[in-house]
Amino acid sequence: MEMREFRKKIEQMLEKDGWTLFYDHKEATLRIEDTEIKKGVTLALKPLLAKWERKEFDSIDEVVRYVEVGLESMRTKPMLDGNERNIFPIIRATSFPTETKEGQVLLFDEHTAETRIYYVIDLGESYTLIHEQLLEQTSWTKTKIREMATFNLRSLDQPLKEDEVAGNKFYFLRAKDGYDASRVLDQSLLEKMNRQAVGQLGVSIPHQDVLIFADLVNERGYDVLAQIALQFFGEGRVPVTALPFMYEDGELEPTFILAQRKPKS
Repeated sequence: MEMREFRKKIEQMLEKDGWTLFYDHKEATLRIEDTEIKKGVTLALKPLLAKWERKEFDSIDEVVRYVEVGLESMRTKPMLDGNERNIFPIIRATSFPTETKEGQVLLFDEHTAETRIYYVIDLGESYTLIHEQLLEQTSWTKTKIREMATFNLRSLDQPLKEDEVAGNKFYFLRAKDGYDASRVLDQSLLEKMNRQAVGQLGVSIPHQDVLIFADLVNERGYDVLAQIALQFFGEGRVPVTALPFMYEDGELEPTFILAQRKPKS
């Protein structure tokens, strides 16, 4: 299917009173904007077209729903008070903005050379990023936000699907709640996976909706982890990093040449 035809299909799915659509031909992106609040969402159409050609229609519907929920949430005024149980951390690439388009400074912590931690208020089907202005409206501190986010994260389920390649075990965490990648911040989970690993524990955070652990016992395992990380990175709605990590001494270390790393004895 040509891009022009696909674009028309997506535009038909997103037609709604009060929304304006802007197409960038050069970048092949579609901007959907609420005409009243002047805020919106931008979709990259090339990866969506690839999903359409693979007949992954459920993925297309999911993206459309993501736009609808996102624009609705932009009309909601976030509040910290009363939302103590709805504060969570999210993982983003270090290229992610540290300010909103309105100039509000977002609340964040450094994580690794590849990733950064932001904090959100969960709204059900979506969430809103916490910025410093929200803190100024309460007696809350950044430390309190961090502690509540960590506590709430630990209360989430940790479903793991296991696979094995050439003696190396891979574990995929996909709870579909928006905080899959965030679970890498649960130190108890990292320690648990490290204790049960026979070889080196590898970790991948390719996008926000998956977290991958790998028990690496030979060079083939390192190669497979690198391939999986790159593949998932290209498929994610919110990409984080294609670079895998090794878990060593309680820290995540970015690893470039995986095949040359040796498993622990």
